[in-house]
Amino acid sequence: MRPRALADLVERIADAADRVGAVCAVAESLTSGRLAAQVGRGPSAQDWFAGGVVAYQVRVKEDVLGLAPGTDPCSPECAEQLARGVRALLRADVAVSTTGVGGPDPQDGHAPGTVYLGWATADAAGHQLLRFDGEPVEVIDQAVEAALNLLLSTLDDTRPGG
Repeated sequence: MRPRALADLVERIADAADRVGAVCAVAESLTSGRLAAQVGRGPSAQDWFAGGVVAYQVRVKEDVLGLAPGTDPCSPECAEQLARGVRALLRADVAVSTTGVGGPDPQDGHAPGTVYLGWATADAAGHQLLRFDGEPVEVIDQAVEAALNLLLSTLDDTRPGG
């Protein structure tokens, strides 16, 4: 995605968060902080972006974000647990997470480009499975864009007041 288009997407997220009065958070494994860096560029981010947690190692996912031991780190369960965990930890209304295999090689039986995004609100949680092609940096770029779109759509589905 072009930088201006990415900035426009983040502006739409800021507007949606303001409209519904929601505070957002992110949990990242695959994207290693790149998602939080984009979200934090949003207008008045200090008002609606609580922050993010980069949890690359499984033990950090378990210790900080409450991932159940033995959970496959490239799975729908992991994505949802990371989103729920960061939402609770940072006392946010809406959270999204990224996890998966950037490549270039398969990992633990998962093909490169396998990405799970998670989302959580006070009422529900869910996930998306995505498959991207390209070099690891391209997979990460695509995952960040998809996570931003997921954050926007989750905000759009949120009732005013969080």
